[in-house]
Amino acid sequence: MGLLRQEFRGRTGETSATGPVTAAPVGESMELTILMPCLNEAETLATCIDKARGFLRTHEITGEVLIADNGSTDGSPEIAEGREARVVHVERKGYGSALLAGIQAARGRYVIMGDADDSYDFTNLMPFVEQLRQGSDLVMGNRFRGGIEPGAMPPLHRYLGNPVLTGIGRVLFWNPCGDFHCGLRGFTREAALGMNLRTTGMEFASEMVVKASLMRMRIAEVPTTLSPDGRSRPPHLRSWRDGWRHLRFLLMCCPRYLFLYPGLGLMAAGLAVGAWLMPGPQTIGAVTFDVLTMLYAALAVLIGYQSVIFAVFTKVFGITEGLLVENEAFTRFYKRASLEVGLIAGVILVILGAVGSFGALGVWGATRFGAMDPQSALRVIIPSFLALCLGFQTILSSFFLSILGMARR
Repeated sequence: MGLLRQEFRGRTGETSATGPVTAAPVGESMELTILMPCLNEAETLATCIDKARGFLRTHEITGEVLIADNGSTDGSPEIAEGREARVVHVERKGYGSALLAGIQAARGRYVIMGDADDSYDFTNLMPFVEQLRQGSDLVMGNRFRGGIEPGAMPPLHRYLGNPVLTGIGRVLFWNPCGDFHCGLRGFTREAALGMNLRTTGMEFASEMVVKASLMRMRIAEVPTTLSPDGRSRPPHLRSWRDGWRHLRFLLMCCPRYLFLYPGLGLMAAGLAVGAWLMPGPQTIGAVTFDVLTMLYAALAVLIGYQSVIFAVFTKVFGITEGLLVENEAFTRFYKRASLEVGLIAGVILVILGAVGSFGALGVWGATRFGAMDPQSALRVIIPSFLALCLGFQTILSSFFLSILGMARR
């Protein structure tokens, strides 16, 4: 935050190679920071800065161009300073790291971020500014609505990666955006800092959209264009690796769909089948279902229960680490799910399992521990075994959950 207290070199009416740009004197309000993460972008950086400064000058917006340099070795910082952009040096590697440092160092009330590869149009940012002025917390660009020039986006990204990941994000988080991964977006600095953004890599783009959705911020979308970048080197983005990182992040941010709902579904199916087979074998057509099916039903309940527990663990850990947003329903559950409640529930299940096991042992003893009817015995043993497993899992999970949430309590 010490960067925020450094004196801004620009002054109102100061002239550079690109002409005068209105800048707020020290202590006065600055409206807009145009933020560009940078890693060896010497070929295109000057063009992007000139376009951004031209936009500020044309529309008489009090602002700055801020370059978050992530360790460039091609002279990019010197180019930026030569075009009178402010440079923040970010030692920690990663797209997200550079943007986080840039957001913290920004002096503008609003921030518009975009890549420094000349693929985004920094001369046409007014739709973003207008939406921000109207009260939006996050304004996303949509390249599919604005136009993608030939060669600007690989077919794999255009027809598979972006549509699939955006569709998943829209379903999981009820987000209205049609282009989750557009790198040109605007937001209020206050909202961005309030999101407590943590990721350091390419999934930073997804984290911002996800947290804005979970925190019920006001999100708007405007069309924007995408042009082929002006670099001669390959992009930093790695399609499969970074695509998987985005997908993994989306799933981990939504433990309901990843763990909770599948777990509840497995438990419901297992319990239903188990209850159906408890009285005896059941026949559908030419197929007879008996204790072996009952065993797999018990397995479904066990796996489902583990999945539900993982949903709770993930939620608590994510909230504690600032990766997830707490909601009222979970807060109410967490207040009631104390260690003592979990221990009582676990002990009850263990007792039920033990009673059933001793009952089965008594039946076996009646035969003087000789041969038993396996079908009749397993109808008692399987539910007892399941109750014992669930009981001990509940006890152990209650202790772990109590430790996991100790900082929150």
